[in-house]
Amino acid sequence: MATLAFDYTPGRPENIDQILNGLDRYNPETTTIFQDYVLSQCESQTYDCYANLALLKLYQFNPHLTRDETTTNILVKSLTVFPSPDFSLCLSLLPPYVLQDSKATGGASSGTLAEAVQYLDVLHNQLNNAQYTDFWSTLDSSDLYADLTADVHGFEDIMRLRIAMVVSQC
Repeated sequence: MATLAFDYTPGRPENIDQILNGLDRYNPETTTIFQDYVLSQCESQTYDCYANLALLKLYQFNPHLTRDETTTNILVKSLTVFPSPDFSLCLSLLPPYVLQDSKATGGASSGTLAEAVQYLDVLHNQLNNAQYTDFWSTLDSSDLYADLTADVHGFEDIMRLRIAMVVSQC
């Protein structure tokens, strides 16, 4: 039986594949191409972890190119493939100021990337701890959650399917 490469994603556009497999992967000029690809993933219910991690890595090297909305969309998309480690992998590429606990910093400013990450981390922890009722309650508890997940078409339906798959394997 042939195995697939770890970075294989069915339906990945050829131009994205060429960028990921060449030196352009580190070229800041490809940032907008990756950002458009994230938007495409949100609209088409596809997911490409490898490309998303490449964009977050570009953001590390070129913080002036960072788009908070794109970063948030990547994190939301990574939630849709739980129980994989993708969310944690994405977090590891974010700048430290985004990851600081709001209690330690006196509270994250409303509407910041740090606040969005903290809200999404709550959902991530609930999913990882099989607290599915809490997950749905939390998701419905604030308009901010609706705003964070709004760009990911079919987020709630995808999450229902993922939770059902995990529960059915118990």
